[in-house]
Amino acid sequence: MADSSESAGPPPSAGPPPSAGALPSAGALPSAGALPSAGALPSAGALPPADARRTAVEAVVRIESGGAYANVLLPKMLAETELEARDRRLVTELVFGSTRRKRALDHVVDRYLVADPPPLARAALRIGAHQLIEMGTPPHAAVSATVQATPKRFRGLVNAVLRKVAAAASAGIEYPSRAVALSYPDWIVALLCTELGEQRALDALSAMNLPARSHRREDGYVQDQSSQQVAAVVPAARGDLVLDLCAAPGGKSTEIAGRGAAVVAVDLQPGRAGLVASNAQRLGCSRRLEGNGVAVVVADGTAPPFRRGTFDAVLVDAPCSGLAALRRRPDARWRIRPADISVLAALQRRLLESAAPLVAPGGTLVYSVCTLSLAETSEVVAATGAELAALGFSAQPSSLLVPTADRDGMFWSVWTRSADR
Repeated sequence: MADSSESAGPPPSAGPPPSAGALPSAGALPSAGALPSAGALPSAGALPPADARRTAVEAVVRIESGGAYANVLLPKMLAETELEARDRRLVTELVFGSTRRKRALDHVVDRYLVADPPPLARAALRIGAHQLIEMGTPPHAAVSATVQATPKRFRGLVNAVLRKVAAAASAGIEYPSRAVALSYPDWIVALLCTELGEQRALDALSAMNLPARSHRREDGYVQDQSSQQVAAVVPAARGDLVLDLCAAPGGKSTEIAGRGAAVVAVDLQPGRAGLVASNAQRLGCSRRLEGNGVAVVVADGTAPPFRRGTFDAVLVDAPCSGLAALRRRPDARWRIRPADISVLAALQRRLLESAAPLVAPGGTLVYSVCTLSLAETSEVVAATGAELAALGFSAQPSSLLVPTADRDGMFWSVWTRSADR
């Protein structure tokens, strides 16, 4: 899966699940520019520098009503403004935070509504409530600034409702369930509480409501710590040939190449493969199949065009539901459906089974996903165990990191192939 710290595109979970033979593609998803505009709001580029909240309102409308992916849309919108760095950070928190927390925020706002408001009013109410309930913004400032960012025809409504929300926040808010309080779909909370244990799951879900933290590698690439740990378990040194079967956006490929290995980086879609090539070039990797090189190949990971026994190590960083990295893709929790997990698990098994024969005798196979569901983690390992054993692989204990304030979650498993197979 794409490195969780990258805003390279929507995750595989952000929409209909991929077909069993396809790796999801950012190119196949709607671009921000193709989405409907936010009606009466001007374009982001026309906004005065101080109008951060109006930018946030427009973004929330385009995410909620236009189907935009938050981590794709917002960087494009901010690039078209003249907002100062402080205001950009405010917009990011308002958009990402209110999108993550929309179920909890709407629960409070809806107490004071007699009908569902139009998208522009809903977006303004949501970012106003986020400031009052989650950010601790002084009520007068939060209400006044949000009302000013609202189209005139909705200002009376927004002002009246946010004043009541401010009073409720001051008095203390009670939620009808943990899923509402944490702002997740019921099924995600139930699934993780069952599979991780209640307290571990609640801690992970709470952590994924916090803003994501950036971690910069020595080469300057921004990548979550959990993704860096996966790359580190892939053994690679000068002279080794490594396959990264689901490589976009290229963070793990470039880290492995940085140790002197030659890396073949595969993705099904040309647009995502191009992103790998761009990141590799930016980090100074050669484009040739040589030490510190990343050779990008457009191919189907379930039918890779390579000879058996070719690679010293193969990494399958597979498409997944992303349930361990939801803070970075704030709308993903509202897009993924329970049925998607079984479809993704079937794809993960096919990728792993296709990758295994490509490992040379004595080589290493690594499987990783940034999710927490048993179906995509330990059950994939169990389902492929007999086939891998028949090929001479022995498994090491799997690792599961749950999300914390400092990093996303991640699962990985490692196998070593017998030298005489």
